[in-house]
Amino acid sequence: MSIREGQLHEGTPNRIRATFLAYLGLTKPRVIELLLVTTIPAMLLAHRGMVDPLLIVNTLFGGMLAAAGANTLNCVADADIDKVMKRTARRPLARASVPRSHALVFGLALSVGAFFWLWWTTNLLSAHLAGATIAFYVFVYTLLLKRRTSQNVVWGGAAGCMPVMIGWSAVTGTIAWPALVMFGIIFFWTPPHTWALAMRYKEDYKAAGVPMLPVVATEKQVTRQIVIYTWLTVLATLALAPAAGWLYASVALLAGVWFLAMAHQLYAGVRRGESVKPLRLFLQSNNYLAVVFCALAVDSALALPTIFA
Repeated sequence: MSIREGQLHEGTPNRIRATFLAYLGLTKPRVIELLLVTTIPAMLLAHRGMVDPLLIVNTLFGGMLAAAGANTLNCVADADIDKVMKRTARRPLARASVPRSHALVFGLALSVGAFFWLWWTTNLLSAHLAGATIAFYVFVYTLLLKRRTSQNVVWGGAAGCMPVMIGWSAVTGTIAWPALVMFGIIFFWTPPHTWALAMRYKEDYKAAGVPMLPVVATEKQVTRQIVIYTWLTVLATLALAPAAGWLYASVALLAGVWFLAMAHQLYAGVRRGESVKPLRLFLQSNNYLAVVFCALAVDSALALPTIFA
């Protein structure tokens, strides 16, 4: 074997690994974590006590395919602005690690696979909800709202609320009021979570021509909106308490006080003209959502008496 042939042979595993990581990067794995945090608690609440583990696995896998497909198609649509923004400049399409046409086919294949997997392993309602989520995220949020209005994440964030609906419907075959309340929790949580990040990367969004609220409004206006949506988030978590037990209600109340304190602290700092760190609220908002939904999962798995039982 010649030296060149040896180098090519040794380089093959590295190319395969790089290609795999590039396609994996298109799916935004860290974003998919929200699916795990919210879907399982929703399924456990839908049938307080134990849920068939195979149903949970099948629902999670189908949901992961749907989220991966939607995220990949989002990368295809946003390839031009991802190149401009420093935060996204290392994404696969921004670096041309994957041909755009290949990414489009990959995203469509994942999306179609998600629909049929959920139809086969759960029910048609869950499959339709997953399909609607993908379509909404790509066509309504990414292509219609994101570059046209500062309210993009308010309405576009509805796509991130759908895993709880899919989880609930997978267990019951229907949609009931607790699923709608869980939808509301994530719906109201998304703006303060995303705007805190956008405050940190405001110049990135401005350079890309994306009118995120921190780009078109003052910090005082943005943080005031963050406080309002944080209050709505906490109130929504408490509205779910009648369907859950004392453990969830206690954790939702305590975590809510903590989350509100962070939002008000950010707003107060801006009003005083201090140098603030909005990224802290962004990161802690993830912990807040995880704590609330994990408490819901434990409460539901133990089938603790509901607070109005």
